Amino acid sequence: MNSPADTGPIDAGTIEAGPAEAGPADLDRISEPVHVGGPDGPWHRVREGMRSRGNAVVFATWGEWLGTAVTDPGLRPLLDRDWQRYRRTEDPLIRFRFVTSRLVTKYTAAAALDTRPADLNLAYKIGGRPYLRGLDQIGISLTHTDDLIAVAVSRNGRIGVDAEPAGRAMSFDLLHSHVCSPAERAELERLPAQRRSAALLRLWTLKEAYAKAIGQGLRLGFTEFGFGADGAGLLTPDGRPASRGEWAFSTRRVLDRYLLSVAGHDAGLDSSRDTAARTMLDEGFTGAVGDLLATAAPGGAAPGADT
Repeated sequence: MNSPADTGPIDAGTIEAGPAEAGPADLDRISEPVHVGGPDGPWHRVREGMRSRGNAVVFATWGEWLGTAVTDPGLRPLLDRDWQRYRRTEDPLIRFRFVTSRLVTKYTAAAALDTRPADLNLAYKIGGRPYLRGLDQIGISLTHTDDLIAVAVSRNGRIGVDAEPAGRAMSFDLLHSHVCSPAERAELERLPAQRRSAALLRLWTLKEAYAKAIGQGLRLGFTEFGFGADGAGLLTPDGRPASRGEWAFSTRRVLDRYLLSVAGHDAGLDSSRDTAARTMLDEGFTGAVGDLLATAAPGGAAPGADT
């Protein structure tokens, strides 16, 4: 299922060193993205990433998961609270993209936490950011573009992921005032004109990933922070270091047609490598679940359950 051509760092010969190029140290801190073409995995690579780096990144196409979305008899419990949204979506294409993105998210998180997908409760914060209810220690991020779906999971802290088609044209003249810090603009202006679009696209995906990681999305002014040409990481608008190494960033090409960028934060709060859901569940959450089950209706359905 996986091949060396599936994923890899961006070739400096294709995109010259410019803003947002991750250094080798950052690439080593962010797990290499894993191509997962269906529920069978390879999930062992997700678990390896969680053990060795504290994070994992998965990508797939929605078409690869469509068979599961259509035929899985356990789809309703897998979707849980997303089931009604799935049923209400009239456009078939949007509906199947939605359901496959949730399946990939659930299966990825389950592999990272050594549990079953149906045992996890995917919820959303204001603005749509997903999180795992009762597992506040785990960061999770989802992105999709065209037929690509990508999910990032972390036990170290916040994480964000973003992807764009590698061939997407980005006009430096139109976008630099909205996307680039002064230091980044100066770096891009030194690049040959024909390479600016690719460098700007890479910069855009990294900024999107970082904005998602801190929970701001497009509300964050992209000109107010930047990335170094030499892999220096997060920078102030004038090019000075803006972090002390707690952030790591990477950009890789996947499926030979997408750029996939990840921003990962290491909060440094817990070095434990035990990420099994059964040992990480918040005690308050498990207590609330117990109380709910104890007061369930005689037929076995919890009060208010959708039947």
